[in-house]
Amino acid sequence: MATILVSGAIANKLQNGGEAWVRLSWVLGLQRLGFDVYFVEQIAPETCVDQNGEPADFERSVNLTYFRAVIERFGLTGSASLVYGESEKTSGMTYDELLDVADRAVLLVNISGHLDKETLFQRVQRRAYVDLDPGFTQFWHEEGNAGARLAGHDVYFTCGENIGKPGCTIPTGGIEWLALPPPVVLEEWPVASNGDARRFTTIASWRGPYGRIEREGKSFGLKAHEFRKFIELPERLPATFEIALDVHPGDAADVEALHRHGWQIVDPRAAASDPDAFRRYVQHSGAEFSVAQGIYVETECGWFSDRTVRYLASGKPALIQDTGFSRNYPVETGLLAFRTLDEAVDQAGRIAGDYEAHSKAARALAEEYFDSDKVLRRFLQATGIAVP
Repeated sequence: MATILVSGAIANKLQNGGEAWVRLSWVLGLQRLGFDVYFVEQIAPETCVDQNGEPADFERSVNLTYFRAVIERFGLTGSASLVYGESEKTSGMTYDELLDVADRAVLLVNISGHLDKETLFQRVQRRAYVDLDPGFTQFWHEEGNAGARLAGHDVYFTCGENIGKPGCTIPTGGIEWLALPPPVVLEEWPVASNGDARRFTTIASWRGPYGRIEREGKSFGLKAHEFRKFIELPERLPATFEIALDVHPGDAADVEALHRHGWQIVDPRAAASDPDAFRRYVQHSGAEFSVAQGIYVETECGWFSDRTVRYLASGKPALIQDTGFSRNYPVETGLLAFRTLDEAVDQAGRIAGDYEAHSKAARALAEEYFDSDKVLRRFLQATGIAVP
């Protein structure tokens, strides 16, 4: 059985069940295809905190507690490791065991270039970079920003499926970016018939993890700027619009404005803090409504959300701000795109008016385009790795 090493952030994305699912989908999906899969994550000392958000030793950190809980929940205790700082200190597999895995591995799946520890990185025969932040990644690389962490990989994938194609303004940086949608393990995300058909939800960060990108006199906006364009939506329809919103106290005026226009706001740490809570939140929703980061919209990169594929798999229709993905997927039933407030109002009304058809189509889209068995087979074919 061939070995694959997956690297990404779980402990670093504390109390974020959706981010955990991104990494789990790769591990569980590759296991389904018959590979011996291991997971490794690095965490810096300054990232480790206690329950009050204060700096903490590795062993006392809630990051480690969260990592262990997620790994144990999905049966990965003997095949995962959290590496502390620049040392060889780990939780889970020992560093020597990781070195052995790296020596045996036919492929490293490096999500967002997370693994940069040379003693592990260089040992793997073949290394694939998986880009989750199209635009940010490529602009950083163009500027020579080391945060992009692109060096040393053999093949590059992105969920910005229009990069390198006409109409997308993101530079390739001389790299051949291969389009790859987010995979979803369908058996982990069955159709859920519960939920109010007129309850549109999403899980979001108001500003996202990164600041604005400035390039050639143009400033690319954040998700907050896009949400503000559609703030009147709940007032235009007899439906509920709810966001599990991660928002800084400094943005209290925006939260007040959202409430004033009829949005319901819930705490994502209560609604979706771990993978199971995230899944319950999605599956108890009627449909998804969400905007995208401004940079995804403005560059027409075709970014598609890993969160949205889990709504679709659950049989929940998705109404999503168009990032150019309408060039790649059918957007008539189950998955609908909008660019203006009037379009959003019209499309939300369509979903509520024929919910059963849109629900069935949502699941069918997930099966056709995002099933991990299909997505990861194409991924492996592109990396030159044979599927057992």
